[in-house]
Amino acid sequence: MSRITRFLTAAAWPGLLALAVMLGAAGSLRAADVTLFAAASLKNALDEISQSFEAETGYSLAISLAGSSILARQISLGAPADIYLPASPDWMDYLQAKGHVLPNSRRNLLGNHLVLVAPRDSGQPISGFDDPGLMAQLGQGKLAMALVQAVPAGIYGKSALQWLGLWQRLAPQVAQADNVRAALALVAAGAAPLGVVYASDARAEPRVMILAEFPSQSHAPIRYPLALIRPVANAETAPSPAAASLYAYLQGPVARAAFLEAGFDVDVE
Repeated sequence: MSRITRFLTAAAWPGLLALAVMLGAAGSLRAADVTLFAAASLKNALDEISQSFEAETGYSLAISLAGSSILARQISLGAPADIYLPASPDWMDYLQAKGHVLPNSRRNLLGNHLVLVAPRDSGQPISGFDDPGLMAQLGQGKLAMALVQAVPAGIYGKSALQWLGLWQRLAPQVAQADNVRAALALVAAGAAPLGVVYASDARAEPRVMILAEFPSQSHAPIRYPLALIRPVANAETAPSPAAASLYAYLQGPVARAAFLEAGFDVDVE
């Protein structure tokens, strides 16, 4: 059974205290043969993939799930990641610029879609984002979103709402969460009448219903880039056999089937 470690600290990464927490967790991550830092939205698919990977290869796998921005900052501070799989090319760019990514290992692995969700037991279907029923359902409640300045789902969501001309109206009611799964949990629990999440998240949570999918042109393409992380920054070091094995496995048929089942797009550019 894989060890799933969740880092749900504040996206601002508040200095020495957060660094101490991260380094304290490094020992448990390094107890595994290979460590994957991945976007929180990948949890369900990676739960399945990790079990089959360990059974087929004999390697042990530790997974750190959090917002892509938090994970990138942890890696830049020396967290023991072998592979990084965020929900945004921007945070891979950030690590690549700092020399943490092994050359020629980066590729787009997955895609996704952005949707508006409501609690299944109280949500009402709408005909689109111009349907008056949308604002009626929100009422005085909160619109749950991932952090709109740091977490990919929040950035995509803000962009989409701006494109639709709704951001100025909705911004005062936005409740920001550390990552997209935390935003999803607010809607599933009925703490927020509406939320902006990925289609794969909505598929994984039976307590929510999809009200509408955001137009693809309303935000940048949602891409999950995959890359190997340098064992030592700025050194031309090859990945460990376990890291190379997981890197290949995530692009193979078993992982591909799991990602498709979870609602992700594959064969993206």
